[in-house]
Amino acid sequence: MVDIVDNKIIKVLKNNSRQSFAEIGRLINLSASSVRERIQKLQDIGVIKNYTLNIDNNKLGFGLEVFVMLKLFTGKLNIFMKDINKFSEIKESYRITGPHNIHMRVVLKDQLHLQQFIDKMINYGDPTTHLILSELEKV
Repeated sequence: MVDIVDNKIIKVLKNNSRQSFAEIGRLINLSASSVRERIQKLQDIGVIKNYTLNIDNNKLGFGLEVFVMLKLFTGKLNIFMKDINKFSEIKESYRITGPHNIHMRVVLKDQLHLQQFIDKMINYGDPTTHLILSELEKV
């Protein structure tokens, strides 16, 4: 289904999904039209779901980034899942196994904003917050 060439294309797109077919082709030794066909195939079969934007939240005024682990109260899962879109601070969220049911990456303006966010989460469960100091670069 997905071969070595497709994986090379995926690797290039992960690094910069805005590169042209010709640029990708030069990097992996393939014609632009072949790159285009392969990318279209990867989209058609659902390997490539979408293209995203990597934002510098700090430059948008959000100087704090945290992981929030939430141990939901009994009976609150469906309510939380319905309400999650109300919280623009939540950038990623996952339902996970273990004592904490929900894991979220949250961006906030400052400590006061964090306090206000935690106060809202207390309605759903018991939050544990982990301040993100820096992102580690993969080599």
